[in-house]
Amino acid sequence: MTTHQHNHHQTREESWGKRLVASMVMNLMIPAVQIYGGIISGSMALISDALHNLSDFISLVINYAALIIGKRGPTLKHTFGFKRVEIFATLISVALLYGAAFYIAVEAWQRFREPQPIIGQMVIWIALLGFVGNILSALLLHAGSKVNLNMKSAFLHMLADAATSLGVVALGILWIFKPWYWLDPLFSWLIVAMILYSGWSLLKDSVLILMNATPPGIDLEEIKQSLESIDGIKEIHDLHVWNPSSDSIALAMHITVPDQMLGRVDELASQVRTILSSKFSIDHPTLQFESNGCNNGQLLCCVPKNGHQNHNKHH
Repeated sequence: MTTHQHNHHQTREESWGKRLVASMVMNLMIPAVQIYGGIISGSMALISDALHNLSDFISLVINYAALIIGKRGPTLKHTFGFKRVEIFATLISVALLYGAAFYIAVEAWQRFREPQPIIGQMVIWIALLGFVGNILSALLLHAGSKVNLNMKSAFLHMLADAATSLGVVALGILWIFKPWYWLDPLFSWLIVAMILYSGWSLLKDSVLILMNATPPGIDLEEIKQSLESIDGIKEIHDLHVWNPSSDSIALAMHITVPDQMLGRVDELASQVRTILSSKFSIDHPTLQFESNGCNNGQLLCCVPKNGHQNHNKHH
């Protein structure tokens, strides 16, 4: 990575950090007002929306801390750096959301059994405040959500909260004209369903990264065919592709070539890196060249039951 690219990436992350802080401030103030309004008006849906916002505040704090820690460079004990802290932060965020969902579901059940009168006008104004705050937060985080899993987590939380706040506004309008207070716990359960749905994709993506799964959109066979078409490469095997973090793709593989001068291998390595970067967006390749194949030339690394892989001495 060039110095210009590095500075651009650093400036971009600093901008994300400032936007996270701005969102944190809004997501601390809005739930406080909503909880007060929910207690006074008697609306569990408004309190549910507030808890959703409050859990987002905690998530944003974790995300911000992860962003700061993730900027630390590699060390002798952590050779990949600390970018994967973002993934752990995302998992904690999802856990907090699911905890809030459980509380909302239990409280809504109590309200469903014993509906209480609700002041519709108060619900409308306070829910509108929540809607505006969540939309502003979502706009602040939108750019970062396209390239960073943590920012995507925060952005999706804001969108979900904006949608629920708008739903609570609609309920407040309805309660002015109709005493259908049983809709309050039903909408709270809808919020729970939204929390579970939005959290699932984040949970799945995070677990796949922690499991070093092949990133979505990466075809190992296509990589093999593309590289074996290069003149001078006989075979690609022991291929691994994974995400060190949400915005990086790493690769490790063995490349069998005819016995030759080291300078020629360097030329091949340059061609391989160019293809991996331009065609597959792989930014951290580790290449092992060898003149004699191993592992029977299999694309994937096979580890026998005794745990010892049969590599030849040339490695």
